[in-house]
Amino acid sequence: MRFIVIGITDNPHPWFSPEAMEIIGQGKVFSGGRRHHEIVMPLLPLDAQWIDITVPLSKVFDEYRRLSPSWERGEGAFIVFASGDPLFFGFANTLRREFPDADIKVYPTFNSLQMLAHRLVMPYHDMHIVSLTGRPWPEFDRALIERSPKIGLLTDRDHTPSAVAKRMLTYGYTYYNMYVGEHLGNPELERITTLSLEEAAQLDFAMPNCVILQASRSIPHPLFGLPDSSFALLDGREKMITKMPIRLLTLQALDLPKRHVLWDIGFCTGSVSIEARLLFPHLHIEAFEIRPECEAIIQENMRRHGAPGINIHIGDFLQTEVSVGSPTESPDAVFIGGHGGQLKEIMKKVLTVLAPDGVIVMNSVVAPKVLTDSHKLWDEACAELGLRQEPPIRIQLNDNHPITILRCKR
Repeated sequence: MRFIVIGITDNPHPWFSPEAMEIIGQGKVFSGGRRHHEIVMPLLPLDAQWIDITVPLSKVFDEYRRLSPSWERGEGAFIVFASGDPLFFGFANTLRREFPDADIKVYPTFNSLQMLAHRLVMPYHDMHIVSLTGRPWPEFDRALIERSPKIGLLTDRDHTPSAVAKRMLTYGYTYYNMYVGEHLGNPELERITTLSLEEAAQLDFAMPNCVILQASRSIPHPLFGLPDSSFALLDGREKMITKMPIRLLTLQALDLPKRHVLWDIGFCTGSVSIEARLLFPHLHIEAFEIRPECEAIIQENMRRHGAPGINIHIGDFLQTEVSVGSPTESPDAVFIGGHGGQLKEIMKKVLTVLAPDGVIVMNSVVAPKVLTDSHKLWDEACAELGLRQEPPIRIQLNDNHPITILRCKR
């Protein structure tokens, strides 16, 4: 199977190289988005066949497979039009994944973020690029948490410049200017706008568009160890938060730099999830809590500390769906912050989805010379479930009872 992928802008009168024009003139089967079809239709042969690229893509791929055998000796090629550089978050990457053995040739043009940077005369070699086209927020959240001074965004109809600005304002990332490019490459419709986030949040923008965010000042990185006083508390109870030194030791025990998915079971104020999110923004974090009032508390603390992207689950963990195929599957780091006396049952459920190299960590309050019920439950659960315990860490803060940080693996 052969594909020739030709990059195209939003210009209604496109220019292609002589080599690309010759390929188009000799083509038989063409493909691309409906907007691309409108643009290139005058250039196509009269007997050209067109395949719209629409979702679900599986139907498009089935059509490619159906037509491919009809070409003799492998001489035919699908000629596909794709926006900008087809290898820049583009359709050529999709073709490579779906047809790994296909012969693919690419004729790129400037992508939209390049064009916007050119219009602004803005160097873009240092730009952190994120695609939100058909993708969720996590990579954008990571760019914000990492304090990237310049961020380029590919948008879609859900992740609009307005939605981006609102998210940034919600989590306190207010020190960016926004540049929006609409219909780039179209001399009649192209528009470049420079806005504050407050202005962008109130406006609608024409599609297609893209965004460049540039910090207006140097951005301090989050503290290593968030002060306990910076968190909203459950009923104002200072004891209902994992204290900062314990929190940092807990994150160390979870070995988060090389982990991918963290579960925080019994999050309460969300301090462990939030500290982990800010220090290790590559993590996918799922936070579970049985008390409904804690949802507003963790959301407030996420806003205070600029920690978007923590997925919150309210309800009894033992009744929460975590089977294979759910969004919360395969954690490789689990912190049990609360168990309500059901530690064995919780650990047993965690083991149904825990990654093979996963680790489970729990903190236990230690009364002098006596194991607490939590520590006994931990030992019993580890023994019954065949888990290998690692040497615990014991720490005491001020006049409080000592804390033992417990850790186990399969």
